Amino acid sequence: MTGPALVRAARPKQWIKNVLVAAGPLAGGWPNGWETTVAVILAFVCFCLIASAVYLVNDVIDRPEDRAHPVKRFRPIASGEVGPGLALGTAVVLAVASLLVAYAFGRPQLIVVLGSYAVIQLSYCLWLKYQAVLDLAAVASGFLLRAIAGGVAAGVVLSQWFLLVASFGSLFMVAGKRYSEVHLVGEHAASTRRSLEDYSASYLRFTWGLAASATITFYCLWAFEVGGGNPLLAQLSIIPFVLALLRYAVDIDRGAAGEPESIVAGDRVLETLGLCWLLLFGASAVLA
Repeated sequence: MTGPALVRAARPKQWIKNVLVAAGPLAGGWPNGWETTVAVILAFVCFCLIASAVYLVNDVIDRPEDRAHPVKRFRPIASGEVGPGLALGTAVVLAVASLLVAYAFGRPQLIVVLGSYAVIQLSYCLWLKYQAVLDLAAVASGFLLRAIAGGVAAGVVLSQWFLLVASFGSLFMVAGKRYSEVHLVGEHAASTRRSLEDYSASYLRFTWGLAASATITFYCLWAFEVGGGNPLLAQLSIIPFVLALLRYAVDIDRGAAGEPESIVAGDRVLETLGLCWLLLFGASAVLA
């Protein structure tokens, strides 16, 4: 049936990434209570719609390469369950719906963020994915813009520390994803993603290692120099933050981080560390 296949093609499992919209307001102390909660939910819904639109376009363009991939060949569009015309038409509807929802709730800045995401990701689908390093930056910007969206929707001023941690954390995730793809496919990696022919496993290891170091450094600087409303809790949050990053690096190193959302959903230890960090970080930000 086309209906269920179309839903799968929209990748609802990857909507978990859009939880990042809560990061900005949380870092800002979650002001205005219920109003901020509504704004974050709005940003989440808008990003689910716009991200699914991009996924559909990307999968239509990537059909030949996906068919050569051991996992992606089962995607609905690559396998032929969903036709290109239907996928592109649905993408247009979802993208327009995302912008209209943001407009209806009077969030012009959120519209700018959503539009920027769409432009960058479509540029990635058409050209940037074939350019070494630029493809990493383009995909990382998707995570970063998610983190910014919630703050923009809620009217929260985002600190330089938040933006730095979010930027390098995004690069860490993306470089790790690429490393896992190279590890999984090996010498035939370029047949599934042409930009991978420009990367060696050692280069990608260097990149995600560098990004992880920068992420930890900037987070520690925030914890010790700013520390939110409760410096002690902020400093304690460094422990689960670093341990979670190291735990995720284990998955990267063994080539299992090709789909970050699957790793997070299937690793109970990582989830526990993430919850401990969230409680400490949230408390430090909220308890002014």
